[in-house]
Order: sequence, then C-alpha cells, then structure tokens
Amino acid sequence: MDNKVHISPSILSADFGRLNEDIASIEAFSDSLHVDVMDRHFVPNLTFGAPVVRCIKTSLPLECHLMVEHPENYVDDFKKAGAHMFIFHVETTKDPLGLIAQVKAAGMKAGVSLNPETPVSMVEGLIQDVDSVLVMSVHPGFGGQSFIPDALEKIRRLRSLSGDLEIAVDGGINAETGRQCVEAGANVLIAGSYVFGATDRKIAINSLRS
Repeated sequence: MDNKVHISPSILSADFGRLNEDIASIEAFSDSLHVDVMDRHFVPNLTFGAPVVRCIKTSLPLECHLMVEHPENYVDDFKKAGAHMFIFHVETTKDPLGLIAQVKAAGMKAGVSLNPETPVSMVEGLIQDVDSVLVMSVHPGFGGQSFIPDALEKIRRLRSLSGDLEIAVDGGINAETGRQCVEAGANVLIAGSYVFGATDRKIAINSLRS
C-alpha cells in the first residue's frame, strides 16, 4: 500500500435504477468501488448478491463487503462475479484463517471487517494474513449514518500494530471525518452518501484526499 489515500465510493448510496451510469460518474476520480452485500440476517437490510455484481460495468477493482452470515458459502460466487477483494466480518465465522485461505485460493484479496462494538483484539491475530482491515465507523446495514468517533482509537491501535497494513474505514465519512481517519492512520476511505449525494462528485471525492 502506498502513502496515497485511496477512495472507494460505496454504491449503497447510488441510484440502483441507473447503477452503471452512477458508477461511470465517479470512475475517473476513484481508486476502487465498494460493494455492500447484505442478507437481512447479519444486518437488517437486504441489498444485492453476486448476480447484480456480475452486471456492474467498471474498470475499477470491486471490493465486495459481505455483511452476511456464512460468508464462506459465497466465495466462489463473488469470484465469478468479478470481485477483486472479498471482505468478511470477523463476527460471522469461527474460522477466519480458514476463510482467508479460501478467499486467497480463489484468487481474490482477503479483507476482514469489525463492527463498532467489536474490539481490535478480535483481528490482531489476522493482520499478517489479510490484505485489509475494515473498521466500521457506523453500525452496518444502512447508509447515511453518523460517524462513531470511537473508530479513531481502533484505527490508531491497528496502525500501531502494523505500519504497512491497509486500514479502511466505512461509515459517516465526509471531508472532516475522513481527515480525522487519515490522521489516525487509515489509508482507504469508503464514502457513500457523501459522494453520490454531492452536486459535484469529483469535488467531493477530491476533498477526501486533501
């Protein structure tokens, strides 16, 4: 991971009726695309699965964030759908190392995410094996929530454990909270409503880099 702040817009806040048009509007200014997959079991909302992901037209890497129970059942589906990274929640598996190995064997990068109430200690033993740790700065399930400041201490802790780790943050990200996260040690910012709800999406994305 280089020192650049990477921006990954979340399509959870895009217009699903014109999804590829919305993606095209931010493609030139973004580093990857964050795809929130929800099953109405691990989180209360329901979004979309691998068949919809397969229909996404973009040159950006697809980082698929599975907020689902039994994520091990979906590895092959998302690989076939074109996922570049498969991110699962540490709360959803009893064998995270086994799932990481499964994801990498399928040819994808592996990411692990932790909810606001989940301590960093739950992922400390995985840092050497994953490509990214995603800190949730809202409770997963819905877009447009307010940033939870406790996430900053988690980011600092993770950065103290590894200078090279990719640390992503998802939830309530805007120019101000994004700056706080980067100062704490994050290097990937995931933003949904701040980007797709902006009058000028290029300006919104660039404000996250400054």
